[in-house]
Amino acid sequence: MTATNPVEQAVVWLNDPLNWTNPGGILDRLGEHLSMSAAAVLLGCLVAWPIGLWLGHSGRGGGLVLLISNVTLAIPTLALLTILPLTFLGFGRPAVVVALAVFAVPPLLANAYTGVRQADPEARDAARGMGLSGGQVLRRVELPLAVPYLAAGFRTAAVQVVATAALASFVNGGGLGQIIRAGFGLDIAAGGGQIIAGGVLVAGLALLVEGVLALVERAVTPRPLRRARGRANRRAAAAVTGN
Repeated sequence: MTATNPVEQAVVWLNDPLNWTNPGGILDRLGEHLSMSAAAVLLGCLVAWPIGLWLGHSGRGGGLVLLISNVTLAIPTLALLTILPLTFLGFGRPAVVVALAVFAVPPLLANAYTGVRQADPEARDAARGMGLSGGQVLRRVELPLAVPYLAAGFRTAAVQVVATAALASFVNGGGLGQIIRAGFGLDIAAGGGQIIAGGVLVAGLALLVEGVLALVERAVTPRPLRRARGRANRRAAAAVTGN
């Protein structure tokens, strides 16, 4: 008996081995999705981290960080995905990676800046008192202390990029979004299950990335800072609930 409920259709579609292993199937699309997401986050790190760390070290770039973050967040990713292919990048993977990298910049930049600014002033002064140059203070003192913040920004950027990369299918960029798009190309009665299945795959991948990077962030965060963040989160929750 053929499933008529879209949810049942999605279960059937996901349990069909051919939908996983055929060319253009789930495994192929998953590889495309992960590769372009990783490339976009890496490009975002290469741009945002040096700027954020240096501005945080100089202590003069708070307004610039806020401006860059607001401007990049204000640009719809779908708009970039439709504009960039009309440039020399063309349709396909390069335009998608650049568009997603722009989307990854705000959390990477803001957390890099905050991480350096939150470094212990006494540790910074002691390093300068030992004769370390500004660059050495940044590399040896401020950067190690900023690692938990860098990890937090990386986690946020990665999850956002993985979730947004589904839009790449609009410009022939591949990824799991192609499964959803193909479902919309069918009659809704036939393609509804595939659309739901594609959405479940994207959401599941984003949650998996979130969980893995949450563990990484916890591992690189010193215990005293974990406790301090926990207390801050509890105070914020109490303020919201009025307790």
